[in-house]
Amino acid sequence: MKHIILIIAAVFFGGGFLAFHATPSVAGETTGVIVVDMQGDFTTWKNGSLAVNGSDKAFVDKVKAATRALSEKGYLIFATQDWHPADHMSFFSNHPGKKPFEVIQVDGRTQVLWPPHCVQGTENARVLVDNNRFMAVVKKGKDPKYDSYSGFQDDGGAKTEMDSILKRNGVQKLIVYGIATDYCVKATAIDAVQAGYDVTVIEELCKGVAPDTSVKALQEMKDKGITLVKALPL
Repeated sequence: MKHIILIIAAVFFGGGFLAFHATPSVAGETTGVIVVDMQGDFTTWKNGSLAVNGSDKAFVDKVKAATRALSEKGYLIFATQDWHPADHMSFFSNHPGKKPFEVIQVDGRTQVLWPPHCVQGTENARVLVDNNRFMAVVKKGKDPKYDSYSGFQDDGGAKTEMDSILKRNGVQKLIVYGIATDYCVKATAIDAVQAGYDVTVIEELCKGVAPDTSVKALQEMKDKGITLVKALPL
């Protein structure tokens, strides 16, 4: 099996962030990019209800620049988008007497209760990266009964259209980044490997909810055979 060579180089733009240069396909193999949940409610820049530390405007701009560079190099760009109904079971406000980040059992599943976020049709549910870059935006978390960290399936096992879209476009290798390292990035990357894709996660283009769980998530991904690429210091 021929292998694509991914060459990552630092190129300084006026804003001083990195772009990535690589060969999109070799001998019929195609590399796609999944930008995970780059939505206002997960960023400090947009004062999101579930903002992740470090997700300021500079970080979002870095993700935008990298996505633009990859798109202009010919990569196929995809995105995931949390898209919850207002009555979603993961919202603490739908469980009387509960508080944000409490952990409960729902039908035998462990569930973290989150602040309401990425509610369908709200401003902070919008994807912050230029939508014209995406071949497809896969919405997840639409079923009020199940959380959905992965872009490939929800916690109830219902599949999204991600795998079929990637296969339809001949994608065999994936570059994954976005928010959050320890939740949706990890779940999406691991499910991608289990679906047969060769996966690389770009650490500098990810932000995690907590340092300890992010470190654990990176190790879990590495253990699953995912390639981790660290950022070069600027």
